[in-house]
Amino acid sequence: MFDLTERRAGVLLHPTSLPGPDGIGDLGEEAHRFVDWAASAGLRLWQWLPVNPIGPGNSPYQSVSAFAGSPWMVALLPLREAGWLDPEADAAAAGPHERAEFDTRRVQFERVLPWRDRQLRRASAGFAARATAGDRARLQAWAASQAHWLDDYALFMALRTHEQERPWWDWPAPWRDRDPAALREAAQALAPELAHWRFVQWRFDEQIGQLRAHAARRGVALVGDLPIFIAHDSVDVWSARHLYRLDPTGQPTVVAGVPPDGLSPEGQRWGNPLYHWPRMAEDRHAWWVARLRRALVHADVVRIDHFRGFTACWEIPADEPTAAGGRWSPGPGRALFDDLREALGPLPIIAEDLGTITPDVVELLQACGFPGMKILQFAFGGDGHHPFLPHSYPRDCVVYTGTHDNDTARGWWDHAPEHERRFCARYLGCDSDDVHLGMIRGALQSVAALALFPLQDALGRPSADRMNLPGTQGGHWAWRFAWHDLTPDLTQTLATLAADSGRLA
Repeated sequence: MFDLTERRAGVLLHPTSLPGPDGIGDLGEEAHRFVDWAASAGLRLWQWLPVNPIGPGNSPYQSVSAFAGSPWMVALLPLREAGWLDPEADAAAAGPHERAEFDTRRVQFERVLPWRDRQLRRASAGFAARATAGDRARLQAWAASQAHWLDDYALFMALRTHEQERPWWDWPAPWRDRDPAALREAAQALAPELAHWRFVQWRFDEQIGQLRAHAARRGVALVGDLPIFIAHDSVDVWSARHLYRLDPTGQPTVVAGVPPDGLSPEGQRWGNPLYHWPRMAEDRHAWWVARLRRALVHADVVRIDHFRGFTACWEIPADEPTAAGGRWSPGPGRALFDDLREALGPLPIIAEDLGTITPDVVELLQACGFPGMKILQFAFGGDGHHPFLPHSYPRDCVVYTGTHDNDTARGWWDHAPEHERRFCARYLGCDSDDVHLGMIRGALQSVAALALFPLQDALGRPSADRMNLPGTQGGHWAWRFAWHDLTPDLTQTLATLAADSGRLA
């Protein structure tokens, strides 16, 4: 069981931001090398974004599955080493112009994903043709152990491919409405496609399991991320429509979002269908138990996004174009977490408790005993009583210089009002040249048990290198670093900060 009260420092970096020759960071040797670097820098936490398949806009927060892993994180080198992916044969089959060199600093999703898909399909075909009896037995045993989610996922992806990526509610009615005879017939007709998706998920699980084991050996814990809501066009909604608030055609009657505020006069309309919490409670929240159990296979700790949604979420009528017409709708409250704890034991959860936090959210957080989050970038807009200033923290919290949704520390400085910059400089003893290290030092020297920072902040990167800009479309989730960025001086500086703040083992 991971101890959330032990002082640790950590880094926030999505695996897709790792270096590597295949266009996007993955779970292979570069991820193992990053674990080694983190350990040498005194960082005993590596946090990433959701590792599920990405959705519209390449977002990891809008996935087709809450249980599956991202195919694009499956490392190709181990498939080549196993003899299932022959580089020479692949090059001959592909033609001379299929794979030019990919950008090493940005993920070119429009080029990389189709190329990666072809490689994975060649690998699964190579496995079908050349795998040993032992490999086939391992895949079969793993697939049987994961059948509770894998069978529906593989069928969903096969049907989706057959339907040229159309959403499930536009499929032929027997498939859309899960007619048992039609699904059996489809599974037989599409058997090779189902086998492909099972193979890809098996490789994902094997590789992330090897990475987690390596991290454990180096004293680095992995921190996962769990979005509270599910994408409408997902296997989860298609396979269990009764657990969501949908009309008879499968369309949401209400959708998720956040209310209007000073920064967003119309609020944010996320569009995710809302859960039918009373029905989920009928089987002691079995879907959530299975989901969290699966997440804890891949990580030691899980951050749950939008924790306040478990007390009440912003419910927007589906025909409303903005969030302004929404209202608060009650969530499951403590009953959900009581059922999770009874099924899974102690819960290593970090609660994202940002945004509109009401007393009932604070009460639920305290009742569950989960640490909440503090964002240092938000601390300098007021005076010395701001709750996000390090001297105000309780021990049972997690401080970040910023998250994937924030600007980088240097970008924040460049765009912050002058009075916030002056306050930050006085408080942290930094200036424009070293604000990123000043924020990291302030976070690590606080009493918060866990302190993390995006790798971009350690590198002092500008706004152009931020991971995401909420409420906008296009160009996000693409940043990557290079190994020469991680200089010996930087590594030593971070290790010294971790040691001086009592965050080493």
